[in-house]
Amino acid sequence: MSTTLRLLYIGDVVGKAGRAAVTALVPGLREQLQLDVVLMNAENMAHGNGISTVTVTEMVTSGVDYFSSGNHVWDNKDGVQYLHRSDAKVIRPANLPPTNPGKGWIEFEIGSKRVLLINVLGQVFMPQQADNPFHCLDAILQTHPAKNYHAIIVDIHAEATSEKQALAQYLDGRVSLVVGTHTHVPTADLRILSHGTGLVCDLGFVGVADAVLGANKTKVLHRFLTQMPGALSPAETGQVLFNSVLFEIDPVTRQTVRMERVDRAIEL
Repeated sequence: MSTTLRLLYIGDVVGKAGRAAVTALVPGLREQLQLDVVLMNAENMAHGNGISTVTVTEMVTSGVDYFSSGNHVWDNKDGVQYLHRSDAKVIRPANLPPTNPGKGWIEFEIGSKRVLLINVLGQVFMPQQADNPFHCLDAILQTHPAKNYHAIIVDIHAEATSEKQALAQYLDGRVSLVVGTHTHVPTADLRILSHGTGLVCDLGFVGVADAVLGANKTKVLHRFLTQMPGALSPAETGQVLFNSVLFEIDPVTRQTVRMERVDRAIEL
């Protein structure tokens, strides 16, 4: 039996099709990969706009344990109300105003292993006026000593790979893992840094392949061709791509010891 913490982190799940792929694949992956915990970025899962109580429940039932998010987490009014709950399994970026709904980090236990999950928003090319994520994480880690956990995981929801890599280097040896989300494009840069912190600049996404980052391609093309505003919506039919990464973390050293992309395609 493995003594490592085996963790699958799923990239941004987009709309109904993304949720259907998670429902179809995660139960089998939990058994096949002998997973201890499944994490997911949830900010686009309610029709591409935020979260909802129903969609969170659907994903938990499908085998997802906890969720990070990003700049779209408050796009759905019901989702905002969900974030007020004391038992909320979704966190929001910690470096946005502390008065906002939700928490920027969550502590949870997997058997005898204690895990800290933190979510921050990048600053480069992002429209929000977020506080510096480096300083924010310093403050969180100062009040949450590493000795209290078997794994510390950070989701940086950001555009720039340079910012994501820089943050991972800054946190190397202080956290177990830094995953990037937001671009919906999986990166092939999986690596373990010199002091044991795992890094992937973007997990990718779960959504329809014949689309633009999971959004209806006709509506996206209209924006580019006319420069006119228009509401976007997720594509809902066709082949769905499922992007995720499997991580193994040593609970004694809190270091990542193995990383592997777990990408699938499914017809809906």
